[in-house]
Amino acid sequence: MALAGKQISRATQVAGRRMAAVRPALASRVSRSARLNTVCKVHKICVLPGDGIGPEIMEVATKALSVAGGKEGETFEYKQCLIGGAAIDATGKPLPDETLEVAKQSNAVLLAAIGGYKWDTLPSAQRPERGLLAIRAGLNAFANLRPAIVPRQLADSSPLKRELVEGVDILIVRELVGGIYFGQPRGFGTNEKGERIGYNTDVYSEPEVERIARVAFEAARKRGKRLCSVEKSNVLEVSQLWKEVVIRVGADYPDVELSHMYIDNAAMQLLRNPKYFDVIVTGNIFGDILSDEASMLAGSLGLLPSASISGSGPGIYEPVHGSAPDIAGKDMANPLAMVLSAAMMCRYDLAIPKVADRLEGAVNAVLDAGLRTADIYKAGTPNTRLVKCSEMGAELMKHL
Repeated sequence: MALAGKQISRATQVAGRRMAAVRPALASRVSRSARLNTVCKVHKICVLPGDGIGPEIMEVATKALSVAGGKEGETFEYKQCLIGGAAIDATGKPLPDETLEVAKQSNAVLLAAIGGYKWDTLPSAQRPERGLLAIRAGLNAFANLRPAIVPRQLADSSPLKRELVEGVDILIVRELVGGIYFGQPRGFGTNEKGERIGYNTDVYSEPEVERIARVAFEAARKRGKRLCSVEKSNVLEVSQLWKEVVIRVGADYPDVELSHMYIDNAAMQLLRNPKYFDVIVTGNIFGDILSDEASMLAGSLGLLPSASISGSGPGIYEPVHGSAPDIAGKDMANPLAMVLSAAMMCRYDLAIPKVADRLEGAVNAVLDAGLRTADIYKAGTPNTRLVKCSEMGAELMKHL
């Protein structure tokens, strides 16, 4: 391999092992990937560049994916579709029917970012974010896996002290197609005083909680055997149900230490003592908040990938960060999280881990070389150099 002799960082090695931990709970998905790969070496990828910096980072990722795949005899067939604001501008809908159909017929979905100031004044049902929620629901991508690992090269870039973040290795398992983002009823109305109100419904069924809990327990079983369930059961009935079901499922995993924490305390402990956590399982809105907070342990959202998967069908692979409309088109974006998302896709939907190894190795190599985009650049740090998105992409190609 072209990467022979180059040591892949502990962070990327651990990320691979840790994310592999969910495979037992999703055996049908792995079997599906294996069958696909024995039939054909052409992998059909639904590419969704989206909005803001999305097209810039997607260009880097697909180029890197093609080069890495070529080295291993793998071919990718890309079908680019619209989602989010770009789809609204072209079709009036945040998720066109064609996009969802292409996604369903693909082996995996690679998504960059959606949204932006341009569409902030649209009615709620027509905003770009509805497209993201709709494709998750349409593919039944119920489990969102977000690793929060601090690369050794960037421990000093964290806003927290090195001794707090060095060695941090957390996996957040977030339920993705239920809870307050999808609950009904929702909307606007008036109260008994005639005042205008907005309302949403936070609702989970027992089966929904059980299936995400099992994914989390399986992951914890292959890691440090510690699972923390985060909710707000002192206030919310939906959280009381959540806790009851997680405890019941936990009886099937006596080797996993189960703890419980309220969301407000969990948010504090992520900053105070992040090494306490191994695997966190939580609902949609709490997972949204905690995963973004955890990503900043590494100093930037620009380095962290995520996977949204189901028991069958294609998964959605996307960076944790947003569309960053303020820097869109300025060649300032960090493409590394997008590239690492492509690596996760190769490892867990396409079952071609050698391609994932190449992508992760190239990311590690550019960080070792001191290359930093603006989000992870710290002036005065020895042996580092500020680069643009396109420059980072070019350097990745050299290492591939």
